[in-house]
Amino acid sequence: MINPIANLSKAAWFIAGTDTEIGKTLIAGALLHALTKTGVRSAGMKPVAAGAELRDGVWHNDDADILAAEASVTLPQELTTPFLLRQPTAPHIAAAQEQRTIELEHILVCYRQLTSLADAVVVEGVGGFRVPLNDKHDTADLAQQLGLPVVLVVGLRLGCINHAMLTVEAIAARGLQLAGWVANTVDTAMLNGDANIAALKSRIQAPFLGHVPRIPKLPARALVKAAADHLDFSCLPGWPLPSGIHS
Repeated sequence: MINPIANLSKAAWFIAGTDTEIGKTLIAGALLHALTKTGVRSAGMKPVAAGAELRDGVWHNDDADILAAEASVTLPQELTTPFLLRQPTAPHIAAAQEQRTIELEHILVCYRQLTSLADAVVVEGVGGFRVPLNDKHDTADLAQQLGLPVVLVVGLRLGCINHAMLTVEAIAARGLQLAGWVANTVDTAMLNGDANIAALKSRIQAPFLGHVPRIPKLPARALVKAAADHLDFSCLPGWPLPSGIHS
């Protein structure tokens, strides 16, 4: 068992989601955008990214690129995304196809290095909270080993209340702090979205950081900024003051 290492970072958070494709990267990018505005040295980490494209001889993942663009510290991809996998499928399957094994120990080593290079680190998970990473571990195990406060992204669509409450239970079962949650509109045709948010507010015992509506198609950085305008991260544990001094 690897001991949690959260105390190595001055400020850090783990971004979890109720499912895949529900806006984790958008919210992680918005958090980095808000951090960068405070003047602190911020870094984004997408430890496992499945789905890559070769551009000018370098493999890129769109989610990892968004985090890198919003961070104020430029760092090697080998640290920020130690497991960049080519096929957009379940990460343990994508890794097996490349004859690789996603190792939690290596991710933690990279995370330790990031904490020495930045004042605040945003770590984005992959898929939902219990996505397998290898034969023994899943994303929840990674979050537990990091030991960071969790920000949960709830994708607003039919079934989101059930998905959210199951994820909240899974986070608590790992002994992790749910530091806050975000509602992100995924399905614009969803009925009674406000009522669903109200139901979640009454059931989730953690601060509500805001609701991101469906934003018209924009370039990635403009989209992230627009999302950040709907969110308030100042109640998160370890949130930095504008001077860069942590409260």
